[in-house]
Order: sequence, then C-alpha cells, then structure tokens
Amino acid sequence: MSSLEAIELVDRIWARDSTVWDGGDEAHWLGWLDEPARMLERVDDLEALRGDDEHVVLLGMGGSSLAPEVIRRTFGSSALHVLDTTHPSAIRRLEDELDLERTLFVAASKSGTTLETRSQLDYFFQRGSGRFGAITDPGSELEHYANERGFAWVVPGEPSIGGRYSALSPFGIVPAVLIDLDARALLERADAMAGWCRLGEENPGFQFGLELGENWIEGRDKVCIDEVPGSFGLWAEQLLAESTGKHGKGLVPAPGEDPGGGSDRQHGRVRLDDPYDLGAEFFRWEFATAVAGSILGINPFDQPDVQAAKDKTSALLSQGTVPEPGPEGSLDELLAAAEPPQYIAIQAFIDPEREGELDPLVTRARETGCVVTKGLGPRYLHSTGQLHKGGPNSVLAIQVVDDFGEELAIPGRDFGFRQLIAAQATGDLESLKERGRTVCRVRLEDV
Repeated sequence: MSSLEAIELVDRIWARDSTVWDGGDEAHWLGWLDEPARMLERVDDLEALRGDDEHVVLLGMGGSSLAPEVIRRTFGSSALHVLDTTHPSAIRRLEDELDLERTLFVAASKSGTTLETRSQLDYFFQRGSGRFGAITDPGSELEHYANERGFAWVVPGEPSIGGRYSALSPFGIVPAVLIDLDARALLERADAMAGWCRLGEENPGFQFGLELGENWIEGRDKVCIDEVPGSFGLWAEQLLAESTGKHGKGLVPAPGEDPGGGSDRQHGRVRLDDPYDLGAEFFRWEFATAVAGSILGINPFDQPDVQAAKDKTSALLSQGTVPEPGPEGSLDELLAAAEPPQYIAIQAFIDPEREGELDPLVTRARETGCVVTKGLGPRYLHSTGQLHKGGPNSVLAIQVVDDFGEELAIPGRDFGFRQLIAAQATGDLESLKERGRTVCRVRLEDV
C-alpha cells in the first residue's frame, strides 16, 4: 500500500466512511474512535462511584467481561471478581468466598438482556445482601430493572460502540475505577494512541492492521498473540475472532502459540512496558482490527452467526429437561486426521477452576502441528464462537464437559444453572455440526 493510499484509508476511517468496509451500517459503530477523549471528561464523576466495599463482582459476558478480566489480571487485583460462567460449581464457590454484605455486584450488559448476566443478577439479588450497580446502554431492560430495584447507581454506555470495542468505555473503565486504579492514566495513554492513529504511515494501529491483513492474504491467518502477564490475549481474541470471522473468512487468534511454528502463522505482538500501557494497547488493537477488516472485505462490527447457538439453547431449555451432554465422536480420529492449516479449538464447558486439567489435551493437540486454541464455555460463545461458525471451515472443535454438579435454581426461571450450561454446550455443538464443522465431545476426566 502506497503512502497516499495509507493516508487516504486512515482519513476515511476517521471520517466514518462505511465504504472502507462493505458499505453497510459500520458508521453507526465507530464511537470507540472518540471514546478515550469522552471518557477523560467523565473520570471525575465515575470516581465518585467508589465505596468501601471489600469485593466487587462483575457479572458480564464477552465484551462486558473480558476487558475487566484483563485489567484485573494485569494489575493483580484481588478485590475484583469477574463472573462470566454459568457453571453451578463456580457460582456456589464465589458465593461461599464472599462476605455478601460487603460486596458490590455490578451487572454489565449493553443490551440489558444477556441471559447469563441476568440469571447471575437475579440469583445474587435474591440473596438480599450487598450493593448493586449496573453498566448498560440507555433505555435498556437492565436500566429499568436497576431503577425499579433501587440500585446504588447506573452508568450509561455509549450506544455507538459494540461490546468488543468497549474496553475504553464505561464497561472497562468503571471496573478499573472501582478497584482504585488511576483511570485517568489509562485513558490518557489511550487518547495519545488515538492521536497517533490519525497519522499516515507512522500510524501504529494502521501498520499493525496492514500487517494482519497482508499476512492473511498470504495464508497466514493464525495470529499467535504474545502471552503476557495479565492474559491480554483473552480480550484480543474476541476482538479479532468476532470482528473478522465471517463469510468464510477470518483471522484466528491463538494466544500463547508459537508464531514460528508453521507457514499459516503470524505474530500478534503485545506492547506493554508497564500496566498502564493497557489503555494504549486496547486502542491500537481496535484500530488495527478495523484496518484488517477493510483488507478482508468484511464488516468488522457485526456478528451474524452468534445468534445461532443462543437460539439452540433457548429451544433446548423450552423442552423442560435438557439431556446430560455425553461423549460424541472420536477424539483419536479427529487428532489423527488433523493437519495445518486446520486449527484445533478446545471448547471447555467446565468449572473454570479446573482449567489446568486441560493441559494434557492441549499438549496432545499441539503434536499434530496445528495451531491450538482454548476457550471456556459459555464465555467463548461471546468471544470466538462467531469465528468457529462463520469463519473458514478449518476448525476442528473438541468440546469438553465436566460434572455440572447439583442444580442451582435461577429465580424466576423454569430452569437452573445446571440446565442452562448443559443447553449451551449441546446447542453449540449442534450449531457447529449444522455448519459442517468437524466436532467431537469428551469428558474432562477422559482427556
């Protein structure tokens, strides 16, 4: 790309020119470009939300939870807990660990209707202890719910920002404020990066996006993201996968994989000299993804295949009883036939505390020479699930389930958390099969 073409593309992005992508509704989803500057004007008001709570529990999924989780890990906060699972064992354990009277529960959902988040909220609200806050778009069901029940506060999101681009909006910054981080420093570095991303060839976001896109053209569609303290890849994989994985195309994010391990790989560099560089890095990756989306010729702001698994889940729950997910297909046969440029996606509907037990399966999968990714369900349904269904048919999906334990009732629902996570696992596997993906399911104790 010539210098003139680079400058023109950058200018068109900042001018909200949707023809940079596919000429659809992209212009309505570019609020993230200006959000660091807007949030700097709101910092003082947000800092007034701090209380004397001992713990903060964020109830959220996908774009509402991944940035807070990376912030929590990067800064080593023990006060923030991010609940983005429906596994009964994890919910019970968190409840047992907390002094509910000294806990602030923050429900985070742009739409206000996210099933997992609303179920978690109803569960803890019925306990009758703790304080409650909400982060949601104006006019949402969650906003009405919070106002009717006297929540301590409701912070409005920016409607022109999609969930995976919301790290520097209230969905990422409010949790940072609540654990006493210097939110202004995070945002100032993000705002400085936004300024640099207005440049032409000297533009760090553009250069990274150009690299991502040109490598994709050459067949290097696996982005091996640096493994850094704080697990930045947890957030970055949703950004890349959900933004680019559609219409049979896609960049496959692979945190921790070796970029030199095969001809289908490229390097996703993470630049963090200190924790507060996280603000700048969030923006650099967002801008790069928008640039890469232009090269791939897709709309990086929609997610057309995410609804499929949700519909399957709802259909199963409406039946009244969800069958226990059991083994299906052959793991041995799947791995024996695996070869690059296929990639292996381990999709684990397990208690997050048992994630380490997946390590032998990851090691075995890597022996095929394929890139290996790993996601916990239902978290990954709001992250990389779009790529698995709408991206290239090069995915080999291994679903892993454990014992979901005794049922845990959800107030106001005809089903509990055990039925919910079972329906999510079954619904996603059915959705993948409908799209002709190669799949199998194994029990955690058998891997």
